[in-house]
Amino acid sequence: MSVLQQRFIAFDVSLYYWCFGARHWPLASTVSRSLSKLGDGSLYLIIGLLLAWLEPVHGINFLLTGLLAFAIELPVYLFLKQTIKRDRPCDRFNDITPQIIPADKFSLPSGHSAAAFVFATLIGFYYPDLMLLAYAVAGLIGLSRVFLGVHYPTDIIAGSVLGVGAGLLGLVLNSFLI
Repeated sequence: MSVLQQRFIAFDVSLYYWCFGARHWPLASTVSRSLSKLGDGSLYLIIGLLLAWLEPVHGINFLLTGLLAFAIELPVYLFLKQTIKRDRPCDRFNDITPQIIPADKFSLPSGHSAAAFVFATLIGFYYPDLMLLAYAVAGLIGLSRVFLGVHYPTDIIAGSVLGVGAGLLGLVLNSFLI
């Protein structure tokens, strides 16, 4: 491992410990759990279905593009997790007790971040007035995963890049299907 890689990992771990330490701030753990649950996935489908049903201008396209984007994001996410196999910080360090039980064993990339950023990218495209709010919520969902002790900051960054990429690819592919 190169010196640059070692420094990067040390920085990532230091940033992780700073964020994880923030769980002691008043309400940080409660808010982080709520944000993490918000990113579990079912809300994205519910919002997509509601928009398809109630919003005549972009609702159907939003839902279809979302299904396509998530069909791209999910297998890539699973492939990366199973290929990289990065231990979660709560499994690597003895002094970390996670605030939640993660759904799987590995941490890179963050699936919550990937999904949140797919959704934010589509919201930003179809409903530009909500773009900043959507990306802010996506960022908070990702950050909550660090606060809860189950992801490193770079897991969140990787998930965010994956999510934006899958969202954009879904938009491009959907434009060819229309």
